[in-house]
Amino acid sequence: MAEVKPDKSDGKRVTLREVAQEAGVSLKTASNVINHSGRMADATREKVQDVIDRLGYRVNVSARNLNRGKTGFITLAVPSLTAPYLAELANRVIDAARIYGYSVYITTYAEGSAQGARALLRNFNATVSDGMILSISEVEDLDPEDLDVDYPLVCVGARSTHGKADHVTPDDVQEARLAAQYLFDHGATNLAVIGSRTDPEHILELRDAVEGNAQLRMRGIFEACADQGVELDTRLVPNVGQDWTIGSGARMTQRIVDSGIPFDGIVAFNDQLALGALFTLAANGIAVPDRVQVIGFDNNEEAAYFQPPLTTMDSCLDWIAPTAVSRIINRIDGSRTLEPELITTQSRIIARATTRA
Repeated sequence: MAEVKPDKSDGKRVTLREVAQEAGVSLKTASNVINHSGRMADATREKVQDVIDRLGYRVNVSARNLNRGKTGFITLAVPSLTAPYLAELANRVIDAARIYGYSVYITTYAEGSAQGARALLRNFNATVSDGMILSISEVEDLDPEDLDVDYPLVCVGARSTHGKADHVTPDDVQEARLAAQYLFDHGATNLAVIGSRTDPEHILELRDAVEGNAQLRMRGIFEACADQGVELDTRLVPNVGQDWTIGSGARMTQRIVDSGIPFDGIVAFNDQLALGALFTLAANGIAVPDRVQVIGFDNNEEAAYFQPPLTTMDSCLDWIAPTAVSRIINRIDGSRTLEPELITTQSRIIARATTRA
């Protein structure tokens, strides 16, 4: 009598039970082969694996995760995917989660609105996702109660988590201080700053800033100026509001040029602003880096290919994404008792042609 094999011509998924029956082993043994666990003879393991390969058995990840009380998904919440930095963050989180066998839901929220991050935290659905990585927008003002949730939560960005959730972020003060000092070290004496979200008459208050990308970076610049013994001319620090685009960088740089106030260096708080600044400087016949040096933040891909290529601060995304994912996986697994922490690192300068050698 011919050997009978499972007939899958109807397109149905091969089950683990069918694999066990075909290999002549118990369901437990077949499961151990799938999960690379258990003790058995090498010949048995090879026989089961041959059947798995021949029948085309595939692990039902969703069912396995449900059996383990997990969904196999992480939620990444960002204010937008338009900004290159946030799009790259999403890509890197997906790659890092894949290593752990997790998939990522990506959602956006309306910044600073009733339907923003606060609503997202409150309405999180633990039946479809095991935890959330939240990129906190600059304009969000979350209370400790907002972050005191009953599911795994890791935050990235420069807003405080009030000790209620893990906070993974570079040191924005150190980054900006390093950027400004680099311009001073290479001959700049009078800096302009593009990216402030504070009116010039209140800018000095940021010397003691404790949160916010723009605020902390302004604090770092003040510290670099103090180290250098120079006074930052607040007229060279326009308020760009929430607009950190290339167009905003171009417009604000034109405003600075039109003011007639001397400057020989620009610290732009992201690469988009810096590229806009370079456009305006070129349009006004201002040589870079001979007359004005420019440094940005984030090391976006286009920064290396702009003319001239942009000196910038490393985004640290190759550290932020895997660190945030590793932390939330640890919280999901519950294998260790972890108190909420501020987890930080230091950035580095990527020197290119918009600063002097």
